[in-house]
Amino acid sequence: MIEFQEVSKFYDTVTALRNINLSIGKGEMLFLTGPSGAGKSTLLKLIYAAEMPDSGRISVATWDTARLNGSTIPKLRRTIGIVFQDFRLLLNRNVFDNIALTLRVRRVSEREVKAQVLDALKMVNLRHKVDNLPSALSGGEQQRVVIARAIVGDPTILLADEPTGNLDPDTAAGIMRIFREINAKGTTILIATHNPNLFKDTGLRILRLDNASLVREEKG
Repeated sequence: MIEFQEVSKFYDTVTALRNINLSIGKGEMLFLTGPSGAGKSTLLKLIYAAEMPDSGRISVATWDTARLNGSTIPKLRRTIGIVFQDFRLLLNRNVFDNIALTLRVRRVSEREVKAQVLDALKMVNLRHKVDNLPSALSGGEQQRVVIARAIVGDPTILLADEPTGNLDPDTAAGIMRIFREINAKGTTILIATHNPNLFKDTGLRILRLDNASLVREEKG
């Protein structure tokens, strides 16, 4: 599903990632961890082609990222849902419109938009908040809207960058239960986090980055 072969990424004189080799299977759920600055966010950006590697090869689903161009990058991204750490919700749009935007830019019919948005909100237990503005929601509710926006297009891959970074432990546990439910439906999920409590005793695979290198792999 996702393959990195000797991938390196540099920003001027800074090495963001160095000779990364990894393989993520279809339907797998796993974690990417390491200290701040280790390269977690850069690795995620390489998967959805927000950045390109300076060396090495990356394949995502059926795509070789080296062969992507302006017309094919959007097609790749339609297979990937992204949960951003900073939410990136439109503050002047209600919950429905924030989630619907993903579909509307693809010119999905409004009838289908409504059905898919409501299904996504049901998945994250927020159908009753459909008309609310983000400012009327708690931090945990806003994060669930972000998850709904990420899954509304039925992606095959879900990437989450510190999805519980600003949440209390109980709310974070609820977010992780949602990820488990999404994964159970067959979505491949990669969660970048510095919080060991998210993967402790999960039995799931953990990729540990440090100083731009993949230093080890372990089980939670």
